[in-house]
Amino acid sequence: MASERITLTVPGPHGDREVGLSSPSRALWPEAGITKRELAEYFIAVADPFLAANGDRPVSLERFPDGVDGERFYSKNPPKGAPDFVETVTVTYNSGRRHPQLVLTEPAAVVWAAQMNTVVFHPWASRTADTDRPVELRIDLDPHGATDFDDAAAVAPELRGVLREAGLEPWVKTSGNRGLHVFCPIEPTHEFLDVRHAVIALARELERRLPERVTTAWWKEERGDRVFVDFNQANRDRTMAGAYSPRALPAATVSTPLSWDELEAGVDPSAFTVRSTPERLERHGDPWADFAARPGRIDTLLAWWERDLEAGFGELPFPPDFPKMPGEPSRVQPSRAKKDG
Repeated sequence: MASERITLTVPGPHGDREVGLSSPSRALWPEAGITKRELAEYFIAVADPFLAANGDRPVSLERFPDGVDGERFYSKNPPKGAPDFVETVTVTYNSGRRHPQLVLTEPAAVVWAAQMNTVVFHPWASRTADTDRPVELRIDLDPHGATDFDDAAAVAPELRGVLREAGLEPWVKTSGNRGLHVFCPIEPTHEFLDVRHAVIALARELERRLPERVTTAWWKEERGDRVFVDFNQANRDRTMAGAYSPRALPAATVSTPLSWDELEAGVDPSAFTVRSTPERLERHGDPWADFAARPGRIDTLLAWWERDLEAGFGELPFPPDFPKMPGEPSRVQPSRAKKDG
């Protein structure tokens, strides 16, 4: 018996393309009852803002062949048989290895990714023209312990003020889960390590001002009930869910751009889903429509980094899959180091 298959017509810059979709009635989100076809149609509906935020960048696809309750795996490199409208760019990974990475440049490529059971899209912070130099400074406000989304939302306006002091214009979105993402467009003048240092300097400044509510502690045992500023998301090949990317959570929530007025008035991140987001865009437009219009520079944040170095505040730990980095402190968990000592 032949498997169920349909063909979707996907408008794009080169005219309509026909994209095949196998098993369209498969529930990718069983609890919400959202099917693979609904996911593909979601991407057609949000194609323009989705590609503005995630296109023309190296991207990793987080794929769920058996739905979000099943196993997942990542595709960074183009799989065999990918259509010619799915592009690639050669990138350098932290190991020094170079390899082609997927790039999405038109709606049909995003629908093809849905055909490959992609639920979450993880774009790099750099564009294909220069993959070594980010065009975005990204801050992940990650609630820890007893904190939740409302705690991150209370911290975000304070973060906005610090960023503006540093000459940057911040934009905010839900993570699709408990946290918030704050992005700033920047000129591609520095490589990833510099941008990471800029984020660390920013995080330390915010922590100084809000020590009871914010932490830069890498080790979970040291964070307490505070919002963690995840500086390691600024590293090369470390990504977070892109704007308008769905999340692999039961309600099919979406990482959704907000206006600052919306955030301060109070929002429920669970209300932004694969089913509700297209109507939101149709009624209110894209809050990030002008995101890239006025990129800033990270010079002030790098001056803060140098100031902190002189004061004795050095490098912070890198993720465990990274090579040992210059000046990096021990990667041993503090309680374990104390016990072993």
